Amino acid sequence: MASRAVVRAGRRQLCPRVRAAAAAPARAALPLCCSCSLPPHSNSSSSMPLFLLLLLILLLLLENSGAQQGDGCGHTVLGPESGTLTSINYPQTYPNSTVCEWEIRVKMGERVRIKFGDFDIEDSDSCHFNYLRIYNGIGVSRTEIGKYCGLGLQMNHSIESKSNEITVLFMSGIHVSGRGFLASYSVVDKQDLITCLDTASNFLEPEFSKYCPPGCLLPFAEISGTIPHGYRDSSPLCMAGVHAGVVSNILGGQISVVISKGIPYYESSLANNVTSVVGHLSTSLFTFKTSGCYGTLGMESGVIADPQITASSVLEWTDHTGQENSWKPEKARLKKPGPPWAAFATDEYQWLQIDTNKEKKITGIITTGSTMVEHNYYVSAYRILYSDDGQKWTVYREPGMEQDKIFQGNKDYHQDVRNNFLPPIIARFIRVNPTQWQQKIAMKMELLGCQFIPKDVALAAVLVPVLVMVLTTLILVLVCAWHWRNRKKKTEGTYDLPYWDRAGWWKGMKQFLPAKSVEHEETPVHYSSSEVNHLSPREVTTVPQTDSAEYAQPLVGGIVGTLHQRSTFKPEGGKEAGYADLDPYNSPVQEVYHAYAEPLPVTGPEYATPIVMDMSASVGLPSTSTFKAAGNQPPPLVGTYNTLLSRTDSCSSARAQYDTPKGGKPGPSAPDELVYQVPQSMQEVSGAGRDGECDVFKEIL
Repeated sequence: MASRAVVRAGRRQLCPRVRAAAAAPARAALPLCCSCSLPPHSNSSSSMPLFLLLLLILLLLLENSGAQQGDGCGHTVLGPESGTLTSINYPQTYPNSTVCEWEIRVKMGERVRIKFGDFDIEDSDSCHFNYLRIYNGIGVSRTEIGKYCGLGLQMNHSIESKSNEITVLFMSGIHVSGRGFLASYSVVDKQDLITCLDTASNFLEPEFSKYCPPGCLLPFAEISGTIPHGYRDSSPLCMAGVHAGVVSNILGGQISVVISKGIPYYESSLANNVTSVVGHLSTSLFTFKTSGCYGTLGMESGVIADPQITASSVLEWTDHTGQENSWKPEKARLKKPGPPWAAFATDEYQWLQIDTNKEKKITGIITTGSTMVEHNYYVSAYRILYSDDGQKWTVYREPGMEQDKIFQGNKDYHQDVRNNFLPPIIARFIRVNPTQWQQKIAMKMELLGCQFIPKDVALAAVLVPVLVMVLTTLILVLVCAWHWRNRKKKTEGTYDLPYWDRAGWWKGMKQFLPAKSVEHEETPVHYSSSEVNHLSPREVTTVPQTDSAEYAQPLVGGIVGTLHQRSTFKPEGGKEAGYADLDPYNSPVQEVYHAYAEPLPVTGPEYATPIVMDMSASVGLPSTSTFKAAGNQPPPLVGTYNTLLSRTDSCSSARAQYDTPKGGKPGPSAPDELVYQVPQSMQEVSGAGRDGECDVFKEIL
């Protein structure tokens, strides 16, 4: 439902019994009259209360003495969402005996907020005859919100209706002083509504945004400043916004303000029917944030070529010197020295046309006169027409208005005048149609605006980069996920036995990890007494070592006599850990090598594990043993063999090796024993065979 605001105004009238009905001029179509009546059940004036008679006599005297009368409606601009209203003669003293009523209706579902910029109504009669009343609703069903009066009343709070309709009633009686009031209204959604009187000094923030109502082009207010330099801080914000072209006086709108340091001098300029005055030093100034679409489109710079500028007619003549003069359309470039464009005819059918070659967003126009002191020619008013093809033309109108917009032009032949289009014009062709001029139609001009990007193109320009970024991110995520997955597979594959040689892997790991026997916690190596008796210390070439992870196996038989002073075997209990006792045997034979156990891997235990022997015949061993006491042995490492080499005369070095074990699991029984061949010395040893073959000894695991 469209918004609507109705103003009802009228002059206070006396009762018909006192004087004849006085016809009073009404400001609106529906005048509101004040009438009085006799008390109920009264048929004569004699029964009237005395104070009413005195009041009527006083009113007659004032009426006959020529007291000022008239309607009480002042400056009023009512928009669909916001507006401005004042009492008559504001800010001068409002007249006596006046009344005005504003009926405001906004969109269904909305509510109305009223905010006062100034309130000064005399209250000498305790709000009986001078007051302002605000009602919820319109008509007979309305309900009162409040009744207000007072000189210099501070109305800092806003007043809100309960529906989309509100009534404002102003009544004036006999009074001496009072400016009246100035108020603004808007829908409640405009939380940052300000009035037309608010200035930058009313706000402390260095940057802020406010909503200006329409109608802030006040005839009694003034501003100082221009767009490029800013406006003096004492200037009304909304009126400066109209001058700057960022807000419409008909529609109102949002403004964004930045506070800066003041300047010593403010120039004067005319724009959008507002003339800023010369101003001097101020402590601060304010400027407006804009969309940036206020650049020149090429008349001055030459971007718009001469063939793109055409006109209805051209003024040509020959001066007194015989020189021909032609004020062609291409001369209508702002700030270009020389004569302007001028029309040959002087009527309202003349025009100057600009072709921008493609659709542009046109936000304003700057015009000037002839700029020649000897030719005082200029256009003081004009219309704007626009077209997409140069054939069908549309006259520019302000939103909601049925009349063509007439722009105020120049007041002299040299000063620049700017007018802005709110909302902007989207077109390729622009025509300036003069309606008023001084002597002759002559002007220079420049168009303001920017490139126009259609919504679909603008949307594509935004969506394409976004889609590219999204796709790129998705691809990167997929690549990273694939890489992570493969890396995880490789990491897991190191321990994935089905894909590896389990036997080879286990054999490689057994040298680092201690192993346990399945059936026995300890599996020492046993030798029979007969086999040991046949061995001498110098005839043993190699002796197998148990699969122990902690200690290396010692040599068998007389191996102790062949060791050097230091040993790698752990001493028995009571001995200091480290090396074995000194070898008491000093071998006279120099060819015999020292026999040491091979060291364990780096991660292995510190000492070797001794071999437990089962000897039936005594073997000459030293009283002090270098082997670790049995009983605290760790389990042997299955499958690990360390070979100990010693010098021998019985078997050749090529044959001093072990054969592959016959197989079978380690156990106590003889059939489960692993049998190795031991190389035999060439000398006869205790009944050993003389055929050069080595005896066989058994290692019981």
